Amino acid sequence: MAFSAAASRSLAAPSNFLCHRPLPTHFTLPSIPRPQFPERFLAPPKKISLSASHLTPLRSRRRQQSPPPPMASEAIPMATAVKGKQGLLVFDTEEELSVSLAKYTAELSEKFARERGAFSVVVSGGSLIKSLRKLTEYPYLESVDWAKWHILWVDERVVPKDHEDSNYKLAYDGFLSKVPIPPGQVYAINDALSAEGAAEDYETALKHLVNVGVVSVSSTGYPRFDLMLLGMGPDGHIASLFPGHPLLNVTDRWVTFIEDSPKPPPKRITFTFPVINASSHIAMVVAGAGKAAAVCKALSSEKTPSDLLPVEMVSLDDGEFTWFTDEAAVSMLQDKGNL
Repeated sequence: MAFSAAASRSLAAPSNFLCHRPLPTHFTLPSIPRPQFPERFLAPPKKISLSASHLTPLRSRRRQQSPPPPMASEAIPMATAVKGKQGLLVFDTEEELSVSLAKYTAELSEKFARERGAFSVVVSGGSLIKSLRKLTEYPYLESVDWAKWHILWVDERVVPKDHEDSNYKLAYDGFLSKVPIPPGQVYAINDALSAEGAAEDYETALKHLVNVGVVSVSSTGYPRFDLMLLGMGPDGHIASLFPGHPLLNVTDRWVTFIEDSPKPPPKRITFTFPVINASSHIAMVVAGAGKAAAVCKALSSEKTPSDLLPVEMVSLDDGEFTWFTDEAAVSMLQDKGNL
């Protein structure tokens, strides 16, 4: 089959590889200089300093002369088993988390657009999309070079794109319909195929994007996405990689499929861990008390290989992993007092 990333198709039209819904035509990319991001748009995060055995108290964001939100390379380092850099940012509220996440993403967009001429972004579903809302507002709507963005999904439910369970629909309604990313640079699955067929089709599409230079290649030979924006479930699952499932051990595929997902709908496709771990940057966005237990376990210094949550299996080969959390999500760390 021939791949064409530039062809725009309606929801009802069949596709050999990828389908996407056209974005509204009233958006145009402003031809204005991109300004520096003013300090008033920054929400200073609380920082947690972690060691193998001690968690220091949180510092109030209300202290004078608080620093601006750091990039991943400036986040507080953590004593974990990952091979790449890892840091933790904690905010009073999800609103402040979203402000900082927008700044972080915009800075990486500028970096990779300048260095590579493209910015490859992988998103998940769930509450992550809501946390991207600040990117659709001033100053980012006008200043980000959206024409350089290429959007993919770390996992997707094999349902029609207008179905309420579709990660594509969630992203389109909450983000993609509000920013001027070229429609031909939004890569969705072919939902007309079976789960297995959709996974194979998506992997072929990824290989094409690598071949044409839209996505770079890691030292391990896997695609190296510039940024993965991921969420985490209360059970510690990421993408469609669930605790105890055999898919956790798949290493011979870039994209695989699942037909017995413990969380509905049952049929899905998902990136495998070798692809996730080849990323240049990962932002793990986790908010709310319902995920506090999984966060506590994930940030613990005591790791048992036989009992790792999927989120604990993220081990970047040569990248930067940053937790974006709110107070509620780290509440059990504070109660515990140490890691």
